[in-house]
Amino acid sequence: MIEVIDAWLRLAAVRLHDEAATLTALDQAIGDGDHGTNMDRGFAAIVAQVDGSAPEGDGDRAVAAARLRAAGRTLISTVGGAAGPLYGTAFMRAGGAIAVADGATSASEVAVAGLDAAIAGIQALGKATAGEKTMLDALLPAIAAGRADVARGADSADVIAAMAAAAEAGSKATIPLLATKGRASYLGERSIGHQDPGATSAALLLRALADVVAGD
Repeated sequence: MIEVIDAWLRLAAVRLHDEAATLTALDQAIGDGDHGTNMDRGFAAIVAQVDGSAPEGDGDRAVAAARLRAAGRTLISTVGGAAGPLYGTAFMRAGGAIAVADGATSASEVAVAGLDAAIAGIQALGKATAGEKTMLDALLPAIAAGRADVARGADSADVIAAMAAAAEAGSKATIPLLATKGRASYLGERSIGHQDPGATSAALLLRALADVVAGD
């Protein structure tokens, strides 16, 4: 699992770097205008961390959990605005869920448990829910899709691909929404017609994970 996590973090960093200008442009329309540069900086710091240290732990899942928790702490310390605490908390909560997963838990169930814990952390910190034009509008459809695929016995690659596709659809569905949370909420009806940058970066992260698991 640690190999997958490290490959995911590296690929996510590349894609966030490539999409930094796009994410920043989305944020300039309804936010502080720094989401792309902030996420790029945060994940560059994570890659430096991956390159510079081996996470500790007894067993593959424990090591992977430690990597995610360390990544979360890095995001909190390096990413500005609301994204740092929200994504940092999400990564740390996901790591915690993986750390306590029973050895008999399948890889697909672990993936869903990690995302579920991440969402719970974001909701606890941001006090947001569906339909408020936030990253949760990508993540909540993703967890619903993941749970449905686990219930029908899909393997981990299919489960994560379904979560990524649902997140991408959810991010696009933020365009007509009225923002009622975060900086975008200050714009009122002027927030309508713009895609939420946090939902977009959340979908990007899940797509990167899906591509790593699929071997693309």
